[in-house]
Amino acid sequence: MKKRYLLLVLIVLGGISLFVGVSELRLKDLIELNQNKWQLLLTSRMPRLVALVVAGMGLSVSGLIMQQISRNKFVSPTTAATTDFAKLGLLVAMIGVGGSGKLIKMLVAFVFAMAGTVLFMQMMKRIPIKNIIFVPLVGMMLGKIVGSITTFLAFKWDVVQNLSSWMEGDLSMIMSGNYEMIYLSIPIVALGFFFANQISIAGMGEEFAVNLGLNYKVVVNIGLGIVALITAVTLLTVGNIPFLGLIIPNLVTLYKGDHLKEALGHIVLVGPIFLILCDVFGRLVVFPFELSIGMTVGLIGGLFFLGMLLRRAKYEG
Repeated sequence: MKKRYLLLVLIVLGGISLFVGVSELRLKDLIELNQNKWQLLLTSRMPRLVALVVAGMGLSVSGLIMQQISRNKFVSPTTAATTDFAKLGLLVAMIGVGGSGKLIKMLVAFVFAMAGTVLFMQMMKRIPIKNIIFVPLVGMMLGKIVGSITTFLAFKWDVVQNLSSWMEGDLSMIMSGNYEMIYLSIPIVALGFFFANQISIAGMGEEFAVNLGLNYKVVVNIGLGIVALITAVTLLTVGNIPFLGLIIPNLVTLYKGDHLKEALGHIVLVGPIFLILCDVFGRLVVFPFELSIGMTVGLIGGLFFLGMLLRRAKYEG
């Protein structure tokens, strides 16, 4: 599908998203300059839509970068323990500097996410079995270990309730004034576009990249830094949205191929489209209540991941 059609779909779905919710919002009210309805639009619905679009862009791009660097279609921030390490970093920030602002929490979560992602990449190099399915399973096991440590520390320091708001993506509390940090993802995504060609070359292997004159380690660290920073910012702003970085890159590369720069333009549109669809579904399926975005994306993403595993097993069999 051409990008202009994807952009049109995104605009239409964005418009639908603005008018879906428990509090009724009609176009007629906005035209008549109803003050309460305009306040609802500007303080709740619009911030929620912006958070959906930016989070969809960022997590999808970070997933594609990780798949390029690791040369594995099953790797994403969810299956490489990046998100779990970011949660641990967030907990450490809450315990160590509890009164700090969001920026400090984000920086600590970024450091832990970066360290965890680098650890996963080092583990990949040392795994004697190069089965494409085995690698992400190792990452998920690492993530579960880190998640258990996080839960234990949260109970020990009695911050379970404070941490739980970041454990699962939930956009119902997104309001003007508490989501703006997610805008940091936009220049980070732009950085991904800038280094797209270099990351694509790095994805062909260290020896090949070095022979072409590329500083392999620097480019890989930049790519992992982009992934870790987007993960930390998104976690602190909208919470954990699992598997998005796995689903969207695999869908887009089916028809655009594996070249990073060619796929990125579609990734930044398909990611938000998918996330808005999941959000609208979650708001309508149990109306007037709503399912969290983390639950709906996690369910679809889990089924998608299982389908990928079964398809791969059938192909190898």
